[in-house]
Amino acid sequence: MGFAQPPRFDRWGYWEKFDYWAVFWGICILGGTGMILYDPVTSSRYVKGWVINVTLWVHRIEAVLAMAHVFIIHFFIGHLRKENFPMDLVMFGGGIDLEKVRHERPAWVERLEKEGRLQGLLIDKPPFTLRMIYYVFGFTMLAGCLYLLVNSFLNANRLIG
Repeated sequence: MGFAQPPRFDRWGYWEKFDYWAVFWGICILGGTGMILYDPVTSSRYVKGWVINVTLWVHRIEAVLAMAHVFIIHFFIGHLRKENFPMDLVMFGGGIDLEKVRHERPAWVERLEKEGRLQGLLIDKPPFTLRMIYYVFGFTMLAGCLYLLVNSFLNANRLIG
């Protein structure tokens, strides 16, 4: 009895699809409730007062869920998987190592090779100095986000009350 073969992904893996749909859902909920809460006096001409109260709570809960998704799920998917650790530089350079793509998305690479489009998509690796700038910027943003996250927990009683 052996281990099952890993799934053979085409262009998008399940983690990217999950991330996309979570953001799409969050934008719809936050945008819809935010439009009502933007001007509650005008909104009260069209909906009852209790709807605005419920909208406020839905907006708050979805905002917390969105933050949790970004800090936990998206961060893990994008940066903390062993293939990407400590940081996925694709967000800066726009390119990914071909061997990494062959490992993560073999069906996509095979399809591109069969169609003869793979060579046209290859780009050069960014220079070392540019990659170092990416890392410095990325870790600076990470430190800033962790600072905000920790302080939001430490000051939660003031934020809620």
